[in-house]
Amino acid sequence: MSATNITIPALDATNTIPAYVARPDADSSRAIIVIPEIFGVNAGIREKCDDWAAQGYLAIAPDLFWRFAPGVELDPDVEAELQEAFGYFGQYDADDGVKDIEAAIRWLHAQGATKVGCVGFCLGGRLAYMAAARTDVNASVGYYGVMIDQMLNESHAIAHPLMLHIPTADHLVGPEAQAKMHEGLDSHPKVTLHDYEGLDHGFAATGGNRRNEAGAQLADGRTKAFLAEHLA
Repeated sequence: MSATNITIPALDATNTIPAYVARPDADSSRAIIVIPEIFGVNAGIREKCDDWAAQGYLAIAPDLFWRFAPGVELDPDVEAELQEAFGYFGQYDADDGVKDIEAAIRWLHAQGATKVGCVGFCLGGRLAYMAAARTDVNASVGYYGVMIDQMLNESHAIAHPLMLHIPTADHLVGPEAQAKMHEGLDSHPKVTLHDYEGLDHGFAATGGNRRNEAGAQLADGRTKAFLAEHLA
């Protein structure tokens, strides 16, 4: 496995998007886009890319905030950095994020990938849902995605498999929002929802105060099996 920081062409072809790329030891036709939380392409997101590369996938994590805070890396366990991240989230346009995911899909295809999946966390979880509805990504997984309950009108456009991990004690996605997600998506033939009783937002972080080891292992195992099936 090898990893490096690169730039890829933006969808408008006039800008470039910074990204972290981890390559498997052998060429692969399968690829994963790791969509960050609101904390940038930090050590935890890079570790997730490395893990996918170790499993034989070409993995890329685009810098979501490149338009206004390029290269930012934040620690959610540091209160000042947490608040800084919320500030970036407040000025972020998720529609731009979908364009950046589409740019990553195109770049991965150019690298030889024939099947592309995405795995997103928090804001990235929302973007994984949006990518499932708006792009031709082959499979998507969202962990504790925010604001999905406000975008259920797009669910009819989901044509490829989507899995969502929902911690029931998520302090950023409350019971009412979770109920709407189940009501709107449980019957969708392409969508699978998993609840994690008593767990909170960020439970599958690679480390830090938010991680719940048992919950993370369960969710990550489901994700690996799901993507192995649908990106085969």
